Amino acid sequence: MRICRFNDNRLGLVRGDLVVDVTPALDLLPSYRWPLPYGDPLIAHLDKVGRRAQEIASSRPALPVAAVTLLSPVANASKIIAAPVNYLKHADEARADKAINFGADIKTIDHYGLFLKSNTSVIGAGERVKLPKIDRRMDHEVEVAAVIGRECYRVARGQALDMVCGYTIALDMSVRGPEDRSWRKSYDTFSVLGPWLVTQDEVGDSGELDLSLSVNDELRQSSNTRALIFDIPKLVVYASQAYRLYPGDVIMTGTPEGVGPVAPGDVMTCTVENIGSMRVTVE
Repeated sequence: MRICRFNDNRLGLVRGDLVVDVTPALDLLPSYRWPLPYGDPLIAHLDKVGRRAQEIASSRPALPVAAVTLLSPVANASKIIAAPVNYLKHADEARADKAINFGADIKTIDHYGLFLKSNTSVIGAGERVKLPKIDRRMDHEVEVAAVIGRECYRVARGQALDMVCGYTIALDMSVRGPEDRSWRKSYDTFSVLGPWLVTQDEVGDSGELDLSLSVNDELRQSSNTRALIFDIPKLVVYASQAYRLYPGDVIMTGTPEGVGPVAPGDVMTCTVENIGSMRVTVE
């Protein structure tokens, strides 16, 4: 199943090049009173909402994907968890490029652990990355993102993928500089998720996914998740040792080599095998 959020927070089932508007399936979500629970209500109830969406899809209107504005498929992540330097070749390029490392001794995820990005930095594939007005290099980083489907804490490796409801493409935009990653990567619009959420049964083996990024149709990044230092099950286990995870929490798994700067007017095309592709404009 491929679920998207589009236009004015409509819910869609993606079928080929069409989006079927299944927004009435959201009526199954519970109503809440203050204080609101952590997590994303749709993701927490995705099984029953998804079943209802499929039941009503044949009688619902459909629109071309190209005719809608795709928002982040996760609307209410309690946190965005990110994995620094989780591909060895990216570590090598970061060590070699002073514009990336700013004089720091680049290590790998084993040394840094994980970090958090602001959940207010999230946008969707149909929105634009807006570069802040600062005199710094700003880079693209394409990643596979795992979306947590249930509340969990201190997960064992054998149960790690059971906690993941699906996957999406992530763009982890980065301001280069000496400050902490959580600061440099949390500007508004610096976490692009999309184009939709694909459930685990359709993605297959998340440890064997090709991913790539082009800027203005020039290929810059190309790799496969089998090159991850911490694979996705290990990332779930590792994250859950410190953070209680909630439905809709997003784990950005790290970016491969080939990161580089973007400027206003550039168009980034991000593709992940078995998930899809999204074109994101910079302004």
